[in-house]
Amino acid sequence: MGSDINTRGVNGPASQINGATRLVGVFGFPVEHSLSPAMHNAAFAALNLPFVYLPFRVPPEQLKSALLGLSSLGIVGVNLTIPHKQAALSLVDIVTDEAAEVGAVNTVHCTPEGLVGDNTDGLGFYTPLKETNREFAGTRALVLGAGGAARSVVFRLAREGVAVALLNRTLDHAAALAMSVRSAGYENVSVLDYADTAGIREALHEASLVVNTTRVGMFPESDGVPELPLEKLSGSQLVYDLVYNPVKTRLLEEAEKRGCETMTGVKMLVYQGAAAFERWTGMWPPTAVMESAVLRGLE
Repeated sequence: MGSDINTRGVNGPASQINGATRLVGVFGFPVEHSLSPAMHNAAFAALNLPFVYLPFRVPPEQLKSALLGLSSLGIVGVNLTIPHKQAALSLVDIVTDEAAEVGAVNTVHCTPEGLVGDNTDGLGFYTPLKETNREFAGTRALVLGAGGAARSVVFRLAREGVAVALLNRTLDHAAALAMSVRSAGYENVSVLDYADTAGIREALHEASLVVNTTRVGMFPESDGVPELPLEKLSGSQLVYDLVYNPVKTRLLEEAEKRGCETMTGVKMLVYQGAAAFERWTGMWPPTAVMESAVLRGLE
């Protein structure tokens, strides 16, 4: 028998895993649900690159030792998902400006200078918006939520010159996020109170972009819709739901009924992964291939 192991990826042709194969992956806890292996391995196969992407179930208390072992094992890099993004910030050697500003790391790259911690969520969120050929600088956005995903979204929108109104059930969390953004030098962020019905209606009517960063509408509670006066959608807005399971959420269905353009969370998932792919390989991947792999996984 030869030393090579002939394997078949989830979405790609047969590939040879041998001593020249380079390893990347994702650390999470849990991680079994991740679609990242499917989309990255599909892109590696499409480009005929000698890489393989694997999921690693890493409990929080083992994150430090897992990261420290990357270079010793010759692993090129990893993505980080829940619950590791903020904890990794103090565990890498070099933090990019993006990761430092957002306060979280979702991509680690092993380099001769040490572990580089980056955050590609903001790029992953905004790149699909640029592809719409809409001009967002100088417009208004309504962002629902104030968690980890919202941080990347709000920082990126503020940096792009978009005036952001934040709406979150826990007002203190929204206020803390707004303060972080202002402390970074961006003044175009305000906070809405759910008790201010008139203010919410006005913000929704004036928004060119509406972004849901919450879990409302996510499988298995797919019937959920964010509490908004949806009748104030005029049809000129773009409604972007970061939830990607189901692909078309109830929010997007309701927005389409009112003539709005919509965007699914699959886009952000793909593009944040594409940016990590480029960091590790030096090549921009075929995002259409990655998106197809994600959609097959969701089926």
